[in-house]
Amino acid sequence: MDLTGKVAVVTGSGRGLGLAYAQELARRGAAVVVNDVDAEVAEAAVASITAAGGSAVAEVVPVGSSAAAQALVDRAVAEFGRLDVLVNNAGILRDSTLWKMTDEQFDAVLTTHLRGTFTCTRAAALTLRAQGAGGRIICIGSPTGQVGTFGQTNYAAAKAGIVGMVRTWAMELARAEITVNAVVPVAATAMTETVPFLEPYVSALKNGDPLPPYARKQLGFGSAQDVAGLIAFLASDAAAGITGQAIGIGGDRLALWTHPVETVVEFADGTGWSAEAIADIWPQRFEGSTQTVGQQFEAEE
Repeated sequence: MDLTGKVAVVTGSGRGLGLAYAQELARRGAAVVVNDVDAEVAEAAVASITAAGGSAVAEVVPVGSSAAAQALVDRAVAEFGRLDVLVNNAGILRDSTLWKMTDEQFDAVLTTHLRGTFTCTRAAALTLRAQGAGGRIICIGSPTGQVGTFGQTNYAAAKAGIVGMVRTWAMELARAEITVNAVVPVAATAMTETVPFLEPYVSALKNGDPLPPYARKQLGFGSAQDVAGLIAFLASDAAAGITGQAIGIGGDRLALWTHPVETVVEFADGTGWSAEAIADIWPQRFEGSTQTVGQQFEAEE
C-alpha cells in the first residue's frame, strides 16, 4: 500500500470524508492537492497533513466547471510534476421532497456531484493518458444512488449517474491502464448528521464513545477514517486489476454492490406483450420478485 511518489487530487477534501481520504493518501506517501471552496478550511487541511510529515497544497475552487477541473489537474502537475490518482469527493446537499424541490436546488447538486465528477475525470484522463503510465480514478457514490432516499431526488440522480459513468469510463480507459471505481461510503459527516436515525451514533462518535456492533456491522456506520482505507487500497498497485466496481464501506462493513441485472425474464410467443398478457402473467412470475426501495435493515436487538 506504499504510495510514495504518487500524486493525488482529492476534491472536497477540506473536511469530513474528503479530509480523511487526503490524510490517508498522504500518510501512505502520496503528495496531495487538497480542494475546498473555503480557503481557510483548505489551508487547515493542508496544515494537518504537513504537520504529520506529509506533502500537500491547497487549490481553492468550486468543483463543477471545466475550468475548475483543469485548475486542479494543472496544480498537481505544477507542484508535484505529475498526476496519478483522482478522488472525486466534492458534494453538497439540497434536500427537499419532489413537490417542493426548486430548479436551483436540483441544479446545484447535479452541478457539483455529477458535472463535477465528469469534468474532473475528463481533465484527469487527458493527463493520465498523455503520461502513459496508467492511473487511478475513484468516484464517490452513495447508498442513495443505489436504492433511493426520501427527500433526495437531486442527490439520488447524481449518485446513480456517477456509478453509471464509472462503468462506462472503466471500459473507455482500460487500454490506458487507468482503473475507475466507485466507493459507496457510510460515515459520520455533516451530511449524515441530518439523518434522524443516525443521530445517536453521530453523537456517540463526537463524544468519543464506541459504537455498538449493530451500527458498525448492520448499518455499516462509523467514522470517516473507517472509509479511508478503501481509498488507499484502490489508489495502490494492489488494485491494478479492479475496475468498474461499486464498493460499499462503513464501520466494520465492506461490500461489493452488484450491477443491475434482470431478475425475472419471460418471453411472448412471437406476438409481443399486450397490456392484458402482462396483467395475466405478472402475479405468477413477477410480483414475488419486485425490488425494495430505500435501505433495508434488520431491527436492532
